[in-house]
Amino acid sequence: MHKITVLLSGAALTGAALAQAADDAPERQKSLGVVTVSGGQPTSLPTQIPTTIEGVTRAQIATTVNATDAEDALKYLPSLLVRKRYIGDYNHAILSTRASGTGNSARSAVYADGILLSNFLGNGIANGTNYAPRWGLVTPEEIERVDVMYGPFSAAYPGNSAGAVVDYVTRMPKKLEAHIRLGYAAQPNSLYATDRTFTSWQTSASLGSRSGDWSWWLALQRGRSEGQPQTFATALQSAGQAGGNGVPVTGAVPGRNLTGQPWWLLGSATQYTTVQDQAKLKLAYDISATLRASYTLGWWQNQSEGRSQSWLRDAAGNPVYSGPVRIDGRSYTLGATAFPSTDDDQTHWMHGFSLKSRTQDTWDWELVASLYDYAKDRQRTPTTALPQAASGGPGTLQSQDGTGWNQLAAKGTWRPQGVGGAHTVDFGVGRDAYELNIVKTAVAGDWRSGEGGALQSQVGGRTSTWFAWAQDAWAFAPQWKAVLGARWEHWQAEDGLSASASSRLAYAQRSQSDVSPKAALAWQLTPQTVLEASLGRAVRYPTVGELYGATSGGALDFVNDPNLRPEKSWTSELTAERDLGTGLVRATLFRETTRDALISQLIPGSAVSRVQNVDKVRTVGVELAANASDVALRGLDLGGSLTFANSKTVANAANPASVGKWQPRVPRWRATALATWRADDRWSATLAARYSGRQYSNLDNSDTNPFTYFGASRYLTLDLRLRWQIDRQWSAAFGIDNLNNQQFWAFHPYPQRTYHAQLQFDL
Repeated sequence: MHKITVLLSGAALTGAALAQAADDAPERQKSLGVVTVSGGQPTSLPTQIPTTIEGVTRAQIATTVNATDAEDALKYLPSLLVRKRYIGDYNHAILSTRASGTGNSARSAVYADGILLSNFLGNGIANGTNYAPRWGLVTPEEIERVDVMYGPFSAAYPGNSAGAVVDYVTRMPKKLEAHIRLGYAAQPNSLYATDRTFTSWQTSASLGSRSGDWSWWLALQRGRSEGQPQTFATALQSAGQAGGNGVPVTGAVPGRNLTGQPWWLLGSATQYTTVQDQAKLKLAYDISATLRASYTLGWWQNQSEGRSQSWLRDAAGNPVYSGPVRIDGRSYTLGATAFPSTDDDQTHWMHGFSLKSRTQDTWDWELVASLYDYAKDRQRTPTTALPQAASGGPGTLQSQDGTGWNQLAAKGTWRPQGVGGAHTVDFGVGRDAYELNIVKTAVAGDWRSGEGGALQSQVGGRTSTWFAWAQDAWAFAPQWKAVLGARWEHWQAEDGLSASASSRLAYAQRSQSDVSPKAALAWQLTPQTVLEASLGRAVRYPTVGELYGATSGGALDFVNDPNLRPEKSWTSELTAERDLGTGLVRATLFRETTRDALISQLIPGSAVSRVQNVDKVRTVGVELAANASDVALRGLDLGGSLTFANSKTVANAANPASVGKWQPRVPRWRATALATWRADDRWSATLAARYSGRQYSNLDNSDTNPFTYFGASRYLTLDLRLRWQIDRQWSAAFGIDNLNNQQFWAFHPYPQRTYHAQLQFDL
């Protein structure tokens, strides 16, 4: 991993000038006003802001990461975790940051080439709907670099940047190039009564070139993945009645739930088999030497089957899925959906357009527009029990067709000369809009293919935000830089509704305006040492899903709250960074105070979850990061990070039992370590480690047993990757993730030891 070092005096390089500087410069530069970029295209993050930005390049990903999905590029960056449960996880892979857990997807912003991938239609996971970033619109091999800005310190980004801003820069060729990649993975999995190997494969091809003023890039990918079971049918042992009627069964696995109560695990569920296709076309035209137009078209298709398996057997050895049963002398009743099935069918489109000047003179400007469209998004479930449901029967159809978001913005940069020091003034205006529409209907015929009929429920609505922002990076003295900025936002929620077969409720329109100031200061203490301080406010407005998106009918029901208040955070950090000659070392103190925090929790005594406003949450911590090249022997690179976060609920009138308790899914300790040995120009070997301390799922920390279904556990995993550059065009890699076969949980079980093999051709 590498640090993007943004230092002081002089205007920061951007665009073509930065790319040229990166090509000509050594890997690490430590002079004022120079951005460290290890080759390739520059980041689009606002690098003139002296705050923490970490990143990884295409070459580093190829060498160190067993990357099957775009989110894998973030695997070893400090303080980050993506809750990826299996290869191709399209609905739960949520990003966690320093002070935000894996239930808060709306507190980080993920972009690819300026197009929003974060799904701000909702926050976290809701039954049948998901709000993870749309990682599938980027393939690992098209990534040029990925950079992360920690915290809401740029006025250019919305309040959803409270946790972090992730920027993917993808490839745009300068000459003819072609790439073909084949990948295979196998995960032997043994958990409870499941004991089998789950496999995945991916194949991708890309082609691009530049001719005169035109450049283009076409990328295609197909993958098929088998994930391990994600959920389990359970029954509390205390819920059984002594004696009673029922089919005597064997096969139930004894265990304890997340609060330590004895329960039976009756079978596995939500074992996904997914087939995903992705295509992307990128076009760029240089209208003049300083003006470029770009267009991106993305297409993603997913077909997924979620299946269940009962471990219960009657006296004849037949599986039992429903009805009254007797386990260990006690009677239980299994509902028709105790072992659920789902079929997902999704086709999403992404469009992005930009017109950008690149003069590097007094003025530059950019117009950008993007659209993300759920052209088809449907989930089918049966209402009868297995095994009958396997061959058809009635069910439900949940459709989100037409859901999506769009963005329009105008940006500018002004570089005045001779105004009391070097200034770079960035500013912009624009609008973001989100629309959610979830319609659930009954299928009277075959749930697998029948058309929806009678309405069961409909929820949805719209939100939009108008914004204007400006910030000035001012090098007011040879060793100093200050950045001052502010963002104004006007948020509106409208057309909210909740309907059933017999009723319809419309919610009142709401609106609110806020201003979020930003400030940063940096001092070049010595030629090798920089001190930085940053402060920023972020207002994260409730998403349309949190306001209006109630769903029901699954293992957990979710209710909405149209009166949720926006959460408001103040975040600050102090950083000291030193160049060691062969590496960099950084120490960062950070603090975040959030009022009216939006956190989803179960309503006590029920199976219903809702997002709540928690009065006050505070996180204080320290993050250490370091990397060095050619350590001890030639070709050995080392890197790592250590994060301590004291993140607790400070005030919560609605749930006093949570006061003083740890914020859900934010561990006290996190760490990464990475060692890469480049034996020669062809061979490299990487050993990496990831650690997370104890986590909690419940706001009151009542989940005392983390190593179980519904729990959130600590973990330590080791990863291995060997890469062989066979010749100039061919390369191969073999890797093992979770080498030590750690079994760990974040509600669902994470993958066990997984073997990877890759073969790639580059022209």
